Amino acid sequence: MFRIGESVKKNIKYHYRPGIYGIIIVNNNILLTEQNEEEIQLPGGGIDQGEQYISALVRETFEETGWKIQPVKRLGFFHRFVYMPEYSKWAQKVCHIYICKGLYNLTSPLEKGHKALLMKPREAVCLLESPGDRIFVKNYFGL
Repeated sequence: MFRIGESVKKNIKYHYRPGIYGIIIVNNNILLTEQNEEEIQLPGGGIDQGEQYISALVRETFEETGWKIQPVKRLGFFHRFVYMPEYSKWAQKVCHIYICKGLYNLTSPLEKGHKALLMKPREAVCLLESPGDRIFVKNYFGL
């Protein structure tokens, strides 16, 4: 597993937070989510205790984009040590990345502040907030 971003701070207690994210292919584009008109991200998020990883990816993608997806293959994972202001805590985020097919759009995003975007992979690499997400998109598409 490789680490992306900040080094571990010795005086901080980190909470383990697994997450799962999708590089979701729709025709020649990838499906992304824009959060609060600020951050562009791969759809996905935290895996709730007792939840299956694939179920979490399907659920999170639907909540953030309104799309039905089909996860195809796990590409890998990375971890980040970050402060999560929405939870007021520090976390060791373990981010699993899957390649997926975007099947069809069912509705508008259910999560407030989210907007679904379709974007060319080359453009997405420049705009994705997470450096780990950028690495996986770049490597998958050979950019």
